[in-house]
Amino acid sequence: MLPEIQRGYVWKASQVARLIESLYRGYPAGSLLFWKTGQPTETRGAAIGARQALPSVMPLYLLDGQQRLTSLFRVLTDHPDAQVVFNIETEAFQNQSAATRRNKKWIKVYDVVGPDSDVFAIHGDLKGAGLAIPDSEIGRRLSALQKITQRDFHMEVLHEFEYEEVADVFVRVNSGGRALKTTDLALATLSARTPGFLGQLEAESAHWAERGYGALDVNFLIKALTLSLSTTGTRLASVAKLTAASKESVEAGWQKVRRGLSRVVPLLQERLLIPTTALVPSLAALHPLIHYYGRWPDDTVISEELDNGLLYWFLAATARNRYGGASDTALTQDIRMLDNENPVPALLSNLGIYEGGISVTASDLAGRNHQSPYLMFCYLAAAHANATDWWDGCPISDGIDGSGKPQYSLVHPTAKLRTYGSKYSSAEINELANIVFVSEQTSKNIIGSRSPAAYMQSVSASDRVAHAIPNDPTVLDPEGYREFLGARRALLAERITALFDEFRPNSLAKDAAPPKTRAPRSLALVGYTGAGRSVLVAEAKSDDQGWIGWIDPADFEAALDAAATGIASDVPVGDETAPLRVDDEGSVTLGLGPFIIRGSLDEWRTAVKDAFEGVQPLAECPEPNDDQWSAEPQEFLLSNAGAQT
Repeated sequence: MLPEIQRGYVWKASQVARLIESLYRGYPAGSLLFWKTGQPTETRGAAIGARQALPSVMPLYLLDGQQRLTSLFRVLTDHPDAQVVFNIETEAFQNQSAATRRNKKWIKVYDVVGPDSDVFAIHGDLKGAGLAIPDSEIGRRLSALQKITQRDFHMEVLHEFEYEEVADVFVRVNSGGRALKTTDLALATLSARTPGFLGQLEAESAHWAERGYGALDVNFLIKALTLSLSTTGTRLASVAKLTAASKESVEAGWQKVRRGLSRVVPLLQERLLIPTTALVPSLAALHPLIHYYGRWPDDTVISEELDNGLLYWFLAATARNRYGGASDTALTQDIRMLDNENPVPALLSNLGIYEGGISVTASDLAGRNHQSPYLMFCYLAAAHANATDWWDGCPISDGIDGSGKPQYSLVHPTAKLRTYGSKYSSAEINELANIVFVSEQTSKNIIGSRSPAAYMQSVSASDRVAHAIPNDPTVLDPEGYREFLGARRALLAERITALFDEFRPNSLAKDAAPPKTRAPRSLALVGYTGAGRSVLVAEAKSDDQGWIGWIDPADFEAALDAAATGIASDVPVGDETAPLRVDDEGSVTLGLGPFIIRGSLDEWRTAVKDAFEGVQPLAECPEPNDDQWSAEPQEFLLSNAGAQT
């Protein structure tokens, strides 16, 4: 059984495949640590796809080895998320895909090691697969694969330890390397001190998930609880302070978090019309709001002016990507400002906003795509205009898919623009200004692969206006696509600025001069292919200087795979190497030329995928000048790639 101090199952499919490969090759796979006790213990379910029956005798509680044992159980019971396959010719392991299903050289591990396996029949099928290895070698490799079920693991069992001692052991065992995040370690200690506390966190998370805010998970709540204890000196209250706090302090902090959430989420949903956390670029921007509202008893009346001002700060912080990078320093500064008599101007001062406020221009939207923080603002521009779906007429807030993300399509579909002389790049086609928030049914049945000139007449005039579609018919044909982007950027920028003005605090004068801007910076990732070679090119500009670097996409994908397991590595860039690092929050940074580029693992994978969607011929690839950048590199958020900042 798993004690409550354990975190959930977190391994990815690639990690499961690596474990099976290690067993196949006879590599060390670690030992297992258990606890045997006679005292009742809070437990959590294992991620095995079935409910565990209550044991008839006192069980062993697993302290170290959950990820490995759960992965093995899944592979050996044919779990749908652990379909590991083996290439009999190359001895490679990976998760099942459409390509491996079609290739007879790939066999599913379960088919060889499962209880009903027929290795003789598998051997016979492989003989006809045109393998470049002899028949005897096929037999040897199948036999080696079968033997993974016969591996021995060293077991160590702790006896006569109290729960708090075991929690301390658990923390010590898992705090080396990157086995657990700090929030996991804090949760382990809190669970030991207050059995059932994890259940409270999970119930609160489930409560908000039912309302569309599924990203308010246990880790988010632990962070909010840590912040609720206070900020001291120049740093936030640390996880160490959380685990050292008294039960009474933790309980009081937890009630503050719950009160804060009960005020903040309705404000976001009902005033800003944000239906899902999937739209919020950085959840860290919610922490100051939760911290502030959580201070006040449930019956405290907060003025509408203050509510508006705090929502204005949230919008401004999102537009400025306040929490797009390392967030702890920004959180320390912002939470400290909440002690001011007028917290809104104090918070805005941390953003450099004193007069004039935020005005969004068409150029702010140029070059941005669905990874940009401005995706949220484009959605809100439509939602506040009462935009509806073009197929069923329902509000766009109804178009949230199973993953909690809003559905959207391209006004000018890719298929139509691609066939128009190939003059539009992938980056242009996927611009934010070409995105419209409509359902999959609209995308299939109305848009399809037709240009807007062909289908827009079926969309009512009011719906076109609500979705900020330009009126000029000349921009609805493929040849007018660039003019369409310019016209729609202008319309969206006007709508987004109006949204800001709706919540603008009285302290900000509308006619103040705009702040001075620094020299623009930009980053573009472009894929080039030819003569059997692929190159990912990074083009960066900073202070009117340019830099170009070549990256082998296979090397980069391997580095991202390593980052998924918490391992830092160096990525070859031309004749040099660039450091790729991953922090405790899962943020991945890569140093390229003038920038330290920061993004989530998913953002990096999407950026590479997008770069090769509009792949260019290798003959047109610009020459690299990937020498070391002489100046100090600056942080650049991956979500801003393709746009000037």
